[in-house]
Amino acid sequence: MTVIAAGAADGCRVVVLPECLDLGWTHPSAREFAQPIPGPHSERLARAARKHGVFVVAGLVEAAGDRRYNSAILMSPDGEILLHHRKINELAFALELYDIGDHLGVVECELGRVGLTICADNLSGSLELGHALCRMGAQVIFSPSAWAVDVNHDQKAEPYGTEWLESYSELASLYNVTVVGVSNVGPITAGAWTGKICIGCSLVVGPGGSVLVQAPYGVDAENTTLVEIEPLEPPAKGTALAEYVANRR
Repeated sequence: MTVIAAGAADGCRVVVLPECLDLGWTHPSAREFAQPIPGPHSERLARAARKHGVFVVAGLVEAAGDRRYNSAILMSPDGEILLHHRKINELAFALELYDIGDHLGVVECELGRVGLTICADNLSGSLELGHALCRMGAQVIFSPSAWAVDVNHDQKAEPYGTEWLESYSELASLYNVTVVGVSNVGPITAGAWTGKICIGCSLVVGPGGSVLVQAPYGVDAENTTLVEIEPLEPPAKGTALAEYVANRR
């Protein structure tokens, strides 16, 4: 909760946190310790949101009966859950732990019209999810993530993040949307990717496809990065938007 406090102290209106921040992405403890939403883990975030008067976006592992979801929420400064997303494009091996999400949505609030995705929801093979949110009128898409590489990855030879930049830029260029992806840092200590490392590199791409922020890379690169964004209206709506996108392509 110190990150939320720090963001509020720096004047942030919204604090965006990574994927599965409570238990860790694909950590086997999800089977035993996942909590419902709303529930104890989301309530901790709600208390912090209320205390500091900020919106909070966070990835949590969700228990829903006997199902487990890789989920994300948008929480208001009053601690109300405004939007709840369950990851749809989960990596194949992670489906042994998480069920596939079942809905997409946007919400209108003081931040504008907001949509949520999670990490691989934004890969090129599933970017129709982002297109759908933009067709719903999203001006900002927040995406809690857990970006991981092999421990011997050579950042100089192969700079991380090309796939996210391409996908984010496609949506940003076509729809005037801002896409915000926030990753964690640190080693993966259990599960199928044990031994890999999460390396930050959080990314914000604004309307037109311009990179507004690229956070530092590295297993020890934990930081709080500030960025100012301006939600813009989509270039068109409904069938006019479909025609606009077709012409742009």
